[in-house]
Amino acid sequence: MRKIMVDLQLCMGCNSCEIACAVQHSQSGDLFEALKEPVLPGYRLRVRASYGMPFPLRCEQCEDAPCIDACKSGAMARDPETASVQIDEDKCVGGWMCVMVCPFGAVFPDMERGKAVKCDLCRGHERPACVDACPTKALSYVEPDEFAARYMRAEAAKTSTEAE
Repeated sequence: MRKIMVDLQLCMGCNSCEIACAVQHSQSGDLFEALKEPVLPGYRLRVRASYGMPFPLRCEQCEDAPCIDACKSGAMARDPETASVQIDEDKCVGGWMCVMVCPFGAVFPDMERGKAVKCDLCRGHERPACVDACPTKALSYVEPDEFAARYMRAEAAKTSTEAE
């Protein structure tokens, strides 16, 4: 399963990913029109600081997702096609158990609508909007093994350059 992976060395904390996410989940799908919507669109990932560095906090799409087990209304479930963890907003009753048990803090309460929100990998689209919006390419939508291999190649290249 492809996931949104982060290269922390490239993230500059510009929040472009948050904006792209909010626009993607707005009614209009347009930045300027979204600002006029009666309920402002919310984003499903947040840029936070971790050890003084920016970090895009997004759903890790856990294999053994505690949010699914904690959701008593059945709103949180694994999509059979993509294997991603999704929220059925029609079933969500705002019990917030998913918010409390998420080990990454990636499920957020939308108090205005009384619903839980989390990254849905821009369900229905080929790629997550946050990945395309990242100006430094800190975010990528890949298989975790592919990301690890790419990272190891980059580190090996750095090491060989430093040795010269």
